[in-house]
Amino acid sequence: MDQLRQVLRRLGRAPLFTAVTLITLAVGVGANTVIFSVVEGVLLKPLPYPHAEQLIGVWHTAPGIGMKDLNMAPSIYFIDREQSTTLQDIGAYDGDSLSVTGAGEPEHVTGLDVTDGTLRILGVVPSLGRLFTREDDSPGRPETVLLSYGYWRRKFGGDSSVLGRSITVDGKPRVIIGVLPQGFQFLDDPDDVALFLPFQWDRSKTKLGNFSYEALARLKPGVSMAQASADMARLLPVAIRSFPPPDGFSTKLFESAHIASSLRPLKQQVVGDVGNVLWVLMGSIGLVLLIACANVANLLLVRVEGRRQELSIRAALGAGGMRIAVDLLFESAVLGLLGSLLGLILAEEALRVLVSLAPTSLPRIHEIGIDVPVLLFTFALAVFTSLLIALLPVFKYAGGRLNANLREGGRGLSQSRERHRARNTLVILQVALALVLLICSGLMIRTFRALMRVPPGFTGPETIQTFRLYVPESQIPDSERERLVRMEEAILNKVRSVPGVSSVSSSTAIPMDGRSSNDVLVSEDRPYKEGELPPIRRFKFITPGLFATQGTPLITGRDLTWTDIYKRIPVAIISENFAREYWHSAAGALGKRIRVGVTDDWREIVGVAGDVHDDGVNQPAPTSVYWPIMMDRYEGQKEMVRRDISLIIRSPRAGSEAFMKEVQQAVWSIDPNLPLADVHTLGYYYTKSMARTSFTLVMLAVAGGMALLLGIVGIYGVISYSVSQRTREIGIRMALGAERPAITAMFVRNGLWLAGIGIACGLVTAFATMRLMSSLLFNVSPVDPVTYSSITAGVLATAFLACYLPSRRAATVEPVNALRAE
Repeated sequence: MDQLRQVLRRLGRAPLFTAVTLITLAVGVGANTVIFSVVEGVLLKPLPYPHAEQLIGVWHTAPGIGMKDLNMAPSIYFIDREQSTTLQDIGAYDGDSLSVTGAGEPEHVTGLDVTDGTLRILGVVPSLGRLFTREDDSPGRPETVLLSYGYWRRKFGGDSSVLGRSITVDGKPRVIIGVLPQGFQFLDDPDDVALFLPFQWDRSKTKLGNFSYEALARLKPGVSMAQASADMARLLPVAIRSFPPPDGFSTKLFESAHIASSLRPLKQQVVGDVGNVLWVLMGSIGLVLLIACANVANLLLVRVEGRRQELSIRAALGAGGMRIAVDLLFESAVLGLLGSLLGLILAEEALRVLVSLAPTSLPRIHEIGIDVPVLLFTFALAVFTSLLIALLPVFKYAGGRLNANLREGGRGLSQSRERHRARNTLVILQVALALVLLICSGLMIRTFRALMRVPPGFTGPETIQTFRLYVPESQIPDSERERLVRMEEAILNKVRSVPGVSSVSSSTAIPMDGRSSNDVLVSEDRPYKEGELPPIRRFKFITPGLFATQGTPLITGRDLTWTDIYKRIPVAIISENFAREYWHSAAGALGKRIRVGVTDDWREIVGVAGDVHDDGVNQPAPTSVYWPIMMDRYEGQKEMVRRDISLIIRSPRAGSEAFMKEVQQAVWSIDPNLPLADVHTLGYYYTKSMARTSFTLVMLAVAGGMALLLGIVGIYGVISYSVSQRTREIGIRMALGAERPAITAMFVRNGLWLAGIGIACGLVTAFATMRLMSSLLFNVSPVDPVTYSSITAGVLATAFLACYLPSRRAATVEPVNALRAE
């Protein structure tokens, strides 16, 4: 305790040193604590379900059609559920958008369609009532629904008598059978799911295909992933033999796809590929901590050097090297612990900001926080930094050389090359690490600029308002499909009359909204043998005016018309990249005919539209086909109409609350039971598609900025200290005739020499390590010469200023005063 009081007293007598040291350590430790909190919450923490290690995601691959990730199909689900020997159970699920009516204004909520075992696999125990059973999931049974805890509290005020009551969902009354537990979140769904509905698939009517659902399963105890994969592979041919193909397709086609199982831990499915980003950020912030420790070690060297006489006297009076080393370590430990405690406080506040800035695509974001593993990590950082910053002072001043220091006279206090070497080494390390981080952030800046230069396939995204509508079958049955389309046209016309709207159209998908429909497509002039698979294309179902509203150019041909739709004329529009792939030019595609199934009508290509980067500008634009929203004989169906549409409105008022209120009233003037879902501008989706890149860019830029600041402070400090310690030498040089510019240049050369060595080391390190970032880059080489040269020049220029400013002080020394000072 006495030793602690002495240390605190010494630190109190040097407030500037103490403040700078604690702030430097707090920034380094706090930044690492924040990033580790994210890494721990996203990558390291197990999923919050019982025996989470038994949970797997069930996927497939289809190399025959170039599909790396293929979802679950009902046919495969039934066979896996009935005949698997390695699974306790398997469940399928799919996101849904639901309309709740009959109680005030129509309300849109997020839903999830599940099979009966999906929630049970996750170990969910309802707060009220029960979960779905096989009976709920069987066709023809009464319609049931589960409520989330939050929706139950908001909609029904937490009334426990809600069980057995009815709620109207998409025009159908459903009986409430249970309320899920508080805090439950299905996997990592960024939206709070309000309602859970059973699928009620009819096994007797199931056909092959329709890979539109995700699936999870729980392994039996002791079963490995390899055993489960072999079991699933065994069952795939059984599924193909057990169910008929869709109308217009053959079983041979599914066999030629070479579908195989692709199982993965459920946690891996939830986390995705974000691990690369987080580990790069963790490594970058770790470099910042090393730079901070180097800075503090430099400060401690200067501080301990001022105590050489004191330490030498203690050594002469019998204090051993170990005792002095322990004292120095203890002081460093106090600084490390105090700095880490301050860093933890900063981290808690910074974490709130970071989570708010993090992209919505960052998985498990709700699980990020300061918990026990994070506290242990911070304590480990405190110990690590304490040892690291004490290392050089202990080695230099806790040995037998202290007695030699006692015999040194005043001249011995002048700075020798040997004494300066340690601080120079630390500065070189700081500059090298700072350069590596700045090159990282420079490459991300180049990536972001490259992404911004890619034409997305639309214009003015901030002036395009979007939202989705769904007309339930209970409101307009499929038998009255033309009435449904006319209502959709009436809604478009009504919205077009809202002040400020220049154009409006609709489509089943909005660019970059994450929704996609894909299928094989054949061309009349490119015949395929039976079982031979044509490429997969992206499908959209649209109304006239879509391309003009989006700002997507119509390269050649014409747009769809309402006559095409109402008369069911077999026409289609394709994307330019599709036209060039098959017919080498946009004009060459006009008049060609395409279809999906062999029983479908051939549909004439009447137009070619510009390519749209539906999956983000960092991904190639998919080859796309645009179909009318109502058709005859499509994909084996005699009649087809789309009742789920997304309105796309161009207006300078897009994004404003007043504008959306007017649009909502326009929709409700046609049908007051249609809630508006997913109300966003197209700019929202465009920004969201680049959110991970911009998030990484900001984090690396902050890390690089901190590293550069600390590195420059290190250079400035070394030159300043060198000037103060060489005052007598400067006085002698000037007395012998040295010019002031020459004195300044001497110190600038010394600082630039250190910076140059650091830059050289940093470039070598960057060349060796930047390839780890290649997966995060877009159209930028990991060894991009522009980035390397510009960052190097910037660091060198900044280092020059850091050297020049303290060096000017050397030129102001008066020779007489300098000599008297000794």
